[in-house]
Amino acid sequence: MKHLVKGSVLVLATFLISQAALAVEIGEVPPKVELKEKLGGRLDETPWSSEELRGKVHVLFYVDPDEKDTNNEASEALDKEKFPGDKFQSVGIINMAASWLPNFAISSSLKDKQKRYPRTIYVRDYKKVLVNAWKIADDSSNVFAFDKQGKLIFRKEGKLTTEEIQKLIKAIRDRL
Repeated sequence: MKHLVKGSVLVLATFLISQAALAVEIGEVPPKVELKEKLGGRLDETPWSSEELRGKVHVLFYVDPDEKDTNNEASEALDKEKFPGDKFQSVGIINMAASWLPNFAISSSLKDKQKRYPRTIYVRDYKKVLVNAWKIADDSSNVFAFDKQGKLIFRKEGKLTTEEIQKLIKAIRDRL
């Protein structure tokens, strides 16, 4: 029995390491994803594609609705920077499948966020498309930044520290 448990643990550890190795790394352009129709999309029901993460420096928050306030400090710090809209764009993608909350309640909350951060594009992911395609943390708050070519320049899963927020802002500022 001990050998079976040890073998199972080894297989699981190997799987987890291989999955982590497939995650998008700094300097890479993530695989293309498109959120439309039953997969998700913008609040106005139009499609969203990760190819839109080009042409400007982007920050992308991929968030479980239950973790929506985890990185408010980072959102507020970015808002205070007043980065020029012709060079910078923020995107908030909500992992709708990660919550027990009904979609209409989450959508209502998103509309409130849209009022608070009108320059942010809000997108719904109904089927964990980004979790699977980009190998990112599920049931969490993820923060990414991309340069003008769509390459990943910053990545954090979970709550950003004050130092990490400053690192994120510097990474964005250096590439504007």
